[in-house]
Amino acid sequence: MPVYKKYVDMIVRYFPDGTIKPLAVWWDEGKIYEIDRILDIRPAASMKAGGAGIRYTCRIRGHETYIWLEENRWFVEAKGRPIGSVG
Repeated sequence: MPVYKKYVDMIVRYFPDGTIKPLAVWWDEGKIYEIDRILDIRPAASMKAGGAGIRYTCRIRGHETYIWLEENRWFVEAKGRPIGSVG
């Protein structure tokens, strides 16, 4: 199944020292997925979907997943095809 870069809405806390802590992913269907724990933060590329930025390795509902902050936008690696894509 193909993987693509999906931009998502995030609930994030910004600290006075410049630290950014993502708290939850707000998915299209209006579902909010709280981040249980941040396991790692590092600059990295998405090898599956393309793009690069600050990669947050997170645990959400017991599953380890990546969320990227690319400039000022957040994305995840989503399975399937983007809505409206042809092919």
